[in-house]
Amino acid sequence: MDEESGEKKHEATPHKREEALRKGQIGKSQDLPAAFVLLAAVLLLMTVGHEVAKLFATYTRFSLREPFLLIAENMEGGGLFNSVIAHFYGTAIQFLEKMALFFGVLFLVAVGANIAQVGFLWLPEKLAVDPSHLNPIKGFGRIFSMQSVMRLLMGIAKIIICAIVAYFAVRNDIGDILGLTEYDEKQIAAFLVTMLLKVALQIAVALVILALLDFMYQKWKFNQDLRMTDQELKEEMKNTFGNPEIRSRRRQMQQELVRNQQSIQGTSDADFVVANPTHLAVAVKFDPKTMQVPVVVAKGAEYLAQVIRRIALEHGIPVIERKPLAQSLYKTVDVGQPILEEHYKPVIEILKYVYELKGSR
Repeated sequence: MDEESGEKKHEATPHKREEALRKGQIGKSQDLPAAFVLLAAVLLLMTVGHEVAKLFATYTRFSLREPFLLIAENMEGGGLFNSVIAHFYGTAIQFLEKMALFFGVLFLVAVGANIAQVGFLWLPEKLAVDPSHLNPIKGFGRIFSMQSVMRLLMGIAKIIICAIVAYFAVRNDIGDILGLTEYDEKQIAAFLVTMLLKVALQIAVALVILALLDFMYQKWKFNQDLRMTDQELKEEMKNTFGNPEIRSRRRQMQQELVRNQQSIQGTSDADFVVANPTHLAVAVKFDPKTMQVPVVVAKGAEYLAQVIRRIALEHGIPVIERKPLAQSLYKTVDVGQPILEEHYKPVIEILKYVYELKGSR
């Protein structure tokens, strides 16, 4: 019943996971890097933000106080252009020196958050242009899909949660906010910046927690989507390791070969092999000095017969096809036993033929 309904009750195999990874199918949260970048930005503003504020204040005062745009001699001979370029260059150098650390840390945090989720990945196929992405029908389908609706609902839920966190963050400071009229501009600005950073920090922490929960959900959903039905698992095993029936047959042949190793090990010493033509094989040896009658040194059926024929060909032993003789020898004579009297005539004929091939008497 499970197989008919296609229930995914098996964990994904390593091969299927590698295939999904090669296609860029990864269980990751899109919000996790953004949440960590926001948290890192707030922490940097709370620690080194005053240096950036001083830089902006210094630049603003300089721009308002220096009347280089109004000097008469700058209006002639390109002096104005040179003054503006020099001013812009000096300002850019100052900003780069101060902001390099800030944006460098944010860049490392963004890269680290992605690597922590999926590790190092190189997927050149994802960089290629896919014409299906330009299909407007599929584009509308993605926009109005259930996944897009769930993403919209999650976005609304995050906004509500952030609003609740912001409310509780400023709830105790409402009295101080109403009393700001008693302070001067610097005190008001300092209070507002401090309060905004505090609210931003709590919102960033809340977003990080939500992103971690989303990451765990995406991992779980990815693993659930990769699960396999009985049929998929069979196809996967067949494609990876071959047909199970063939593997079972091969295993049986190997076991049969091990069990009957003694029955075929004398093949290399035989004078000839009589076969029927592939189902049976019997190896016969005759040494006039030590034997009065030829002896069966190996015999086998089906797969063992093929092994005997292959060993005989490797050692240059003639393989003679005599169906009645092969059947009779296989049924009536065991390995290591001499042939029966009824076999004398056909065996002698074969020995004579083999000796003629070898050039001996």
